[in-house]
Amino acid sequence: MKNKVFFWSITVALGGFLFGFDTAVISGAEQSIQQYWQLNGFEHGLTVSIALIGTIIGSMLGSLPSEKLGRKRTLILIAILYLFSSLGTALATGWPVFLLFRFLGGIGVGASSVTAPIYISEISPAASRGKLVALFQFNIVLGILISYLSNYLIGQESESSWRWMMGVQAFPSLLFLVLLRFVPESPRWLILRKGQIAEARETLKVINPSGYEEELYAIRNDVQNEHQSEALFSRKNRFPVFLAITFAIFNQVSGINAIIYYAPRIFEMTGLGKQSSLLSSVGIGFVNFLFTLLALSFIDRVGRRTLMLIGSLGLIITLGLVSRAFYLNEFNGFMVTIFLLVYIAFFAFSQGAVIWVFISEIFPNQVRAKGQTLGSMTHWVMAALIAFIFPMLTESLGGGNTFLFFCVMMVLQLLFVWKIMPETKGKSLEQLEGTLIMH
Repeated sequence: MKNKVFFWSITVALGGFLFGFDTAVISGAEQSIQQYWQLNGFEHGLTVSIALIGTIIGSMLGSLPSEKLGRKRTLILIAILYLFSSLGTALATGWPVFLLFRFLGGIGVGASSVTAPIYISEISPAASRGKLVALFQFNIVLGILISYLSNYLIGQESESSWRWMMGVQAFPSLLFLVLLRFVPESPRWLILRKGQIAEARETLKVINPSGYEEELYAIRNDVQNEHQSEALFSRKNRFPVFLAITFAIFNQVSGINAIIYYAPRIFEMTGLGKQSSLLSSVGIGFVNFLFTLLALSFIDRVGRRTLMLIGSLGLIITLGLVSRAFYLNEFNGFMVTIFLLVYIAFFAFSQGAVIWVFISEIFPNQVRAKGQTLGSMTHWVMAALIAFIFPMLTESLGGGNTFLFFCVMMVLQLLFVWKIMPETKGKSLEQLEGTLIMH
């Protein structure tokens, strides 16, 4: 039974792998694409960022198909978007066509960041829900790592190398599409939207063999007590809404995307050569992967809140040390690399692993898809904003002030986690609902 739930979770988490791969694959192809179509600065910037624009739109609209069509059908649509995007960008005959298919891939990324964590949280036993939902984040960082490796192996030898870089994603996309056929619909969606009790019972029996009747009763009772079209921004949901928005903002004002997107630039600012900077960037990808894997072992044992407390302290110290190095102009490229690798380790062990788990847990059944959309959209808007303003911040304020700002934000996050963030480990989604709406 456990193997079945793990198979369903790892299959849906493949959406995260494609999310990570799709996001990072452009890094190896963007220079060749610029030369191929002779793009100016604006066109080049649009080529790189068009997927992020699609991601914001995909995350905004992600709850609509998830609620109307169901979690499974939405995931199938996402798999088709990934497949079309990879084939379309690889075979594009003109720049506008390439943009269109990159945009569609971005919509897939945004929609999967809403639907996949919801689905996994709804089919997971309470005791292992953190680990199973965190598989989504684990697959994101694995996808990023594999895309870097794929780009490296394909290389820049021929004029059409970039087409292979973009097109290779079709293989995992097709695998995702095929495997989704063996995944059941979310039992909570079946009861909530379709009233299909018998089908939901069969899935719950696999998830929780000894307590499925009690869980079924709790879900049905929850449906009877609530109105179908409950508003997300109601008085009852204000605490989960506050938690989701705050958590997503803190996730990005840690500076994580600035560091991942601009790692070579940051390392070069500290005096490292170009090759050393690129090698250090690969190190960041590997450490991110390793500590996300480590977090999977702890998230259900010590809890989400404990990981966040440990991570916040680590981020404050490492960001403070990087800021100090910039202020004192004491650049030892090796030491700054070590500080940033430790920073990535603390981030992956805490925020990286916790964000999609926590946001998928805190909303009532009635508004979970809308709540996940809110958290995901906040995350992506902040990601785009930080990535956009980071070069300007470092130019106008300098590295010291920029990293000090991220450090101060993490002090505020520590206070938020310590004083406000609730622990969600080991409780059913219905138990959490009862706790959080009474807050």
